[in-house]
Amino acid sequence: MTLVMNNQTERLRHRRALNADLLGIAAITAIAAIGYFAFPDNLALLTRMITIALLVLSLDLVTGYCGVATLGHAALFGSGAYAAGILSAHYGINDPLLMMLAGITGGALAGLLCGAIILRAHGLPQLVLSIALIHLFHEFANKASSWTGGSDGLSGIAPDPIFGIFEFDLYGHTAFFFGMTLLVIVFVLLRLLVRSPFGMLCRGIRQDPLRIRAMGGSPKAALIKMYVISGAVAGVGGALNAIATQVVGLDSLSFTQSAEALVMLVLGGTGSLFGALSGTVIFMLFEDYVSAANPFHWLTMVGALLIAVVLFAPKGLYGTAAAFIGRYREQRP
Repeated sequence: MTLVMNNQTERLRHRRALNADLLGIAAITAIAAIGYFAFPDNLALLTRMITIALLVLSLDLVTGYCGVATLGHAALFGSGAYAAGILSAHYGINDPLLMMLAGITGGALAGLLCGAIILRAHGLPQLVLSIALIHLFHEFANKASSWTGGSDGLSGIAPDPIFGIFEFDLYGHTAFFFGMTLLVIVFVLLRLLVRSPFGMLCRGIRQDPLRIRAMGGSPKAALIKMYVISGAVAGVGGALNAIATQVVGLDSLSFTQSAEALVMLVLGGTGSLFGALSGTVIFMLFEDYVSAANPFHWLTMVGALLIAVVLFAPKGLYGTAAAFIGRYREQRP
C-alpha cells in the first residue's frame, strides 16, 4: 500500500514538473510574441534581452542553486563573445552554429578557470576573487588588442545565413528568432539539469556542504562542474551577442555587466530559472522606459525599485509571487 502511494506521489510530482516546464515554454513564447508585435522596430533590444537572460540564467546556476557569491560572471559571457568573434574576424569561419560552438567552448573554459580559483575561498574572499578575475579578464582583452581590438572593439564579424537561408538582416528578425530558439532550448535543458540528481546535489551543497561531504560527496568537484556548465550557458549568450551585433566590445567583460546581472537575478528571485528570466525582462524594460522618459534621473528610479523589492519582496518578484500562490493553494480546502 505504501509503495503504491509513493508511486502515485512520484507520478504526481513528475506531472507537476512537466506542467511547469510546458507552462514556462508557453510563457516564454507568449512574451516573445508580444514583444515582437509590440516592438517591431526595436528587435535589437529584445535580442539584447535574450543575451542577458542567458547570462542571468548562468549566474543563477552558481549563485542561486549552489550559493557561490560572485560579481565577475561577465568574464564567462565575454569569453564566449570574444571566442565567437575571433573565429569569424580572424579565421573567416562565419557559420553561426560553429560560432555558437566556439562561444560555448570559450565560456566553458572560462568557467573552469574562474571556478577553480573562486572556489578556493568562501564568503567575502570569494566575492573579492570574482571581482579581481573580471578586472583581469577585462585588462587582458584590452591589452591583447591584436586579437580583440582593445578599446576599439572587435569588428569584422560577418555571420553567414543560418542553414544558408536566413540572413542576419539590418532589422534583426533573424537574430531575434535565433535567440529565442536558443533560449527555449537552454531553458529546457536547465530545467532537466536542476531537477536531476546532480542538480539536487548542488542544492544540498548550498544548504549544508558538511553533510554532503560526510555522505561521501565532493562539493568542490560538483561546484566546478556546475561552473563549467554555467560558463557554457553564458557563452551561448556571449556568442549570440557577437552574432547579433557583429561587434564585441570590452563592455562584455565589464564589472558593471556582472553587477547588473546579479541585480536582475535578485530582482526576479534566486534559485529559480523563472525568477532569472522574469528579473531580466522587468529590469531591462524598466531601465529602457525610465531612461527614455527621464534621461537625467533614471538611475534614481531604478535604485528606488531595487530598494523596494529588497525591503518588501526579499525573495524577488517571482519568488514572492510563487510563495504567495503556494500558500493560497495550501489554504484551499
